[in-house]
Amino acid sequence: MANQMAIEKYEEIINGNQIDCEFDIMPNYIYSKENEFKIFKEVEAAKRLGLPAEYTKETTLPFAVKAAVRFNHQAQFHPLKFLDAIANKLTIYEHTRVTEVRDDGTILTDQGSVKAKSTVIATHYPFINVPGYYFFKLHQERYYLSALEGCYSKHKASLDGMYLDADPQGYSLRNYKDYVIFGAVNHRSGEYKPKDAYQRIEDAARRYYPEAKIKYIWSNQDCMTPDSIPYIGRYSASTPNLYVATGFNMWGMSTSMVSAMIISDMITGKKNEYRKVFYPRRLMLSGSRKLLQSAGIITNSLISEHLKIPRDNLKDIKVGQAGIVNRSGQKYGVYRESEDRYYYISTKCPHLGCSLEWNQNELTWDCPCHGSRFDYRGRLINNPAMRDVFDACQRKKK
Repeated sequence: MANQMAIEKYEEIINGNQIDCEFDIMPNYIYSKENEFKIFKEVEAAKRLGLPAEYTKETTLPFAVKAAVRFNHQAQFHPLKFLDAIANKLTIYEHTRVTEVRDDGTILTDQGSVKAKSTVIATHYPFINVPGYYFFKLHQERYYLSALEGCYSKHKASLDGMYLDADPQGYSLRNYKDYVIFGAVNHRSGEYKPKDAYQRIEDAARRYYPEAKIKYIWSNQDCMTPDSIPYIGRYSASTPNLYVATGFNMWGMSTSMVSAMIISDMITGKKNEYRKVFYPRRLMLSGSRKLLQSAGIITNSLISEHLKIPRDNLKDIKVGQAGIVNRSGQKYGVYRESEDRYYYISTKCPHLGCSLEWNQNELTWDCPCHGSRFDYRGRLINNPAMRDVFDACQRKKK
């Protein structure tokens, strides 16, 4: 219900301000190629909650399905065009890195300091480890996508909405202008399998849209909570004027609006019926198994880094690939760019010390614990880490 309310709020803001961001109301489908009963149960559950859900077997997908849940009055839009219109009315300071947030509301940056009555940490992954301890309660996952060109002809209709497989390893599809946005393959950041994510997308695209061409490929990264419910509210019990919005679980557009409404109501002292649902310090009985699995991954990664056991020989690493090697008694990650050019990095993530793993799909070093990412030279791409991983390595080589 909160996400449905968010869509209505977007519609109100966009129409009220006449924002040209390609906002379209259309249905969203959750489909299954194998499990009709699962879809039936989802429809029944959605209806009990008052959601606009229907059971259907009719879709415009290029393959057959057993059944689907059709959610009416959903939406898609261009988020950057929306934000550009909103930002024009705000004062925003960019390229200003926050280095510390103090209890008295003082925010230190590399450009100076400011003081605020209320502060919201909306940095995708919360970068303040203590208090809050979100590194215990979040992990990050990558999802791979492509834009297909030339999917449609006189005999092949476009998709009538947005489609998502009930199977986490299935396909997502939607239109954008003349393109089909085709997504597949997700994994926890830092898990180096599958190594052929983009190849899998290409193979599936050829199977379902044999005349189409892949115009663009990319991936995104999302913060995931053990119980699949975001954390929205006070950052911790000891920071009454510090707020957090994170763990959107691949539903960033609608959940960001939910976050804005909940946190603004909290700051201004208004009641919000959804506040308790997203309470960051809730007891997560439904997510306890995933929480334990994540704890095991973190423990194994920390042990792996401290054991400093390399698993590859430098001479066996092929051009365009990477490995973990022993160099002068030290453990390094190394990427081979050409026959005689190698890039060495420290495998210890500067966030909390987990052991980085190589992602062959992206040519990056990723942290399996909390999702920090670095390019093959060791330069930081994604938080929660705050610095590169090649500087210390270079000093040791001198």
